[in-house]
Amino acid sequence: MTTAHETETKTEAAVDAAPAASAGATASAAPVTMAGALNRALHDAMADDDTVVVFGEDIGPLGGVFRVTDGLQAAFGADRAWDAPLAESGIVGTAIGMAVYGLRPVVEMQFDAFSYPAFEQIVSHVAKMRNRTKGRLSLPMVIRIPCAGAIGGVEHHSDSSESYWASTPGLTVMMPSNPADAYSMLREAIAGDDPVIFMEPKSRYWAKDELVLPVRTAPADRAVVVREGTDVTLIGYGPTVRTALEAADAAVDEGLSVEVIDLRSLSPFDDATLDASVRKTGRAAVIHEAAKFGGYGAEVAARITERNFFHLAAPVLRITGFDIPYPSPKLEEHHLPTPDRVLEALASWEWELA
Repeated sequence: MTTAHETETKTEAAVDAAPAASAGATASAAPVTMAGALNRALHDAMADDDTVVVFGEDIGPLGGVFRVTDGLQAAFGADRAWDAPLAESGIVGTAIGMAVYGLRPVVEMQFDAFSYPAFEQIVSHVAKMRNRTKGRLSLPMVIRIPCAGAIGGVEHHSDSSESYWASTPGLTVMMPSNPADAYSMLREAIAGDDPVIFMEPKSRYWAKDELVLPVRTAPADRAVVVREGTDVTLIGYGPTVRTALEAADAAVDEGLSVEVIDLRSLSPFDDATLDASVRKTGRAAVIHEAAKFGGYGAEVAARITERNFFHLAAPVLRITGFDIPYPSPKLEEHHLPTPDRVLEALASWEWELA
């Protein structure tokens, strides 16, 4: 069994083995996709720690439908990277047993909504094991979930399930928005001592950044300010960070200086970074693809309001997907929040103030 001290040492080693992100921006930097960064993170974690195993549907010879596990079986053998049956509940249940006995399983739910058959295993057992055993057992495991839309997928392939996981005590929920964070945060997730739901926005899999791997970015539990501004705080995560940045660029023509925050960790939540930004700008809006009613943005808006009510000049806005099942590919461009919808929301908000 891996002890807490051993786990802490592994976490520190995983972080220390990677140079700082700023140091990675050298002349040898090259275009790296998010899928490539995730693949490299899995490869490096397996090379550093022989207790790390990877399994899921089609992750072996095929390398996963998004090629995130490409080459892992060839490099480490079928004993450490193998195809699982089409049984998500069984995949997670098997991973629970492996984690209890000292392995570090990393399992893939092939598409977001495919994770729902494993829902009971995750919320009833993965999330509760440490509390149930009064701290005697932890589950060092990662459940990777390709998530969200904008790839022309049909139903069951474009869900945004983050609010289900983030509202379950006992789970850490991460969602990177760029290749550097994808590498750094996945290494941190695998090295950690408790279960992590690692959500990967499919529409960002092939987005490229210039960087050198391995790379270390901010600690995974921290939000980061990715664009400075003074008038409005736009809050995104995963795919909507790009939406927020594009809206911020367009808002310059409207005379607005927009600050953009990438949450990165949905649970735990980095209140301090949000508080500092909102107290500077006095206004905030959160963007996500999931439906508005009961969505993750409601939690963000409530936390900001509870902690910063006397610093706010206006109600916190939510720009989200509509309260409908995910639409057909021909209609998803109308469903997903766009920079234009963000700007329209901000204009409405200022009109209410007038």
